[in-house]
Amino acid sequence: MGHISERVAELVQIPSVNPLHAGPKSGDDGERAIASWLADHSDALGAEVVVDEVLDGRCNVYARFEGTSDRAVTIDVHLDTVGVEHMPDNPFDGRIEDGRVYGRGSVDTKATLAVVLQVIEEMKADGQRPVPTVNLVGTISEEGGGLLGATRYRDWLLERGQRIEQVVVAEPTMCAPVHGHKGGVGLDVTVHGHAAHSSKPHLGANALSGAARIVIAVDAEQERLAALEATTPVGKGTVSVTELAGGLARNIIPDHCNLYVGRRTAPGEDVDEVRAFLCDLIETSAAPLSTTIESLYGDGSPAFYQDPGSDLVKTLAQLADLVPTTAEYGSNALRYGEVANQLVVFGPGSIDQAHQAVEWVDIAELDRAVDIYRTWLRQ
Repeated sequence: MGHISERVAELVQIPSVNPLHAGPKSGDDGERAIASWLADHSDALGAEVVVDEVLDGRCNVYARFEGTSDRAVTIDVHLDTVGVEHMPDNPFDGRIEDGRVYGRGSVDTKATLAVVLQVIEEMKADGQRPVPTVNLVGTISEEGGGLLGATRYRDWLLERGQRIEQVVVAEPTMCAPVHGHKGGVGLDVTVHGHAAHSSKPHLGANALSGAARIVIAVDAEQERLAALEATTPVGKGTVSVTELAGGLARNIIPDHCNLYVGRRTAPGEDVDEVRAFLCDLIETSAAPLSTTIESLYGDGSPAFYQDPGSDLVKTLAQLADLVPTTAEYGSNALRYGEVANQLVVFGPGSIDQAHQAVEWVDIAELDRAVDIYRTWLRQ
């Protein structure tokens, strides 16, 4: 068993780019190879392994390492990474230099997968087992596609009537336990107009004009949200238009326009109410043109938030000697509210290195995470 940095490098060398981010450098295998690696490696370590196909041969892996108590914890690690086409170096070389491990997924979030396996291997070598039963869960589709893997694992637990006492969602948090982040609602909008020759615009109905009115209305709603008082450290809700596409030719009044409206939800906001409000705002501002509004990646998620004084947050904060915090980004934690008594987002390295053209994780962070997991899983 080598140093933790070598295991992270080994995992980086297994490409697992989300198919929605795939390109010539990455290939289109998605998470298949790393899921197979995790299943085989966990089986060799004595785990009870379930390989659960979620979509088109892309599988979640649930590895259950039996503990010595009746307590159970889940550590969720998403297996997919973002794309690599913009990376100047070999994205999968996993090189170790300057006190870092480089490559796609090194910090987001193969580091935690390596850390947990390292600790389990240490215990097995010493003839020991973890105190809690450890469910090491590898999920697909976190980086794009609507958190399909986490949704499936949640449903898999619900089908079996199971709840998990403590769930850790792996993300780079500099080993500070994150006890809250925003949820979201995403709306794919088509504005319907009527085509005509641009020399006679009165004979048509310009879909771009309807879309422009939506953008202005969404910007005004963002100003309203920004003026509210935040009720938790997670902050306030936000809304923006982040995609806009339309136009047929320079001499044609466009008959349709597509846009994406993204709404981040704060703790306490009701997702159904937020969606209904946004749909009404979109339809009203586009009028007299009609709209089609869809949620291509699900109906949205309420924010994740729990008391920073909960046992799991306090324990990890004490082990890391860090103050609990909140995050700007989202994670699989948005799917686990129904099945987790306690929930936290936690892992080594900085989110600032995630998704970058050069991705890396500090080896010192990996060592700290190993120390934390080594202590936590023995108590």
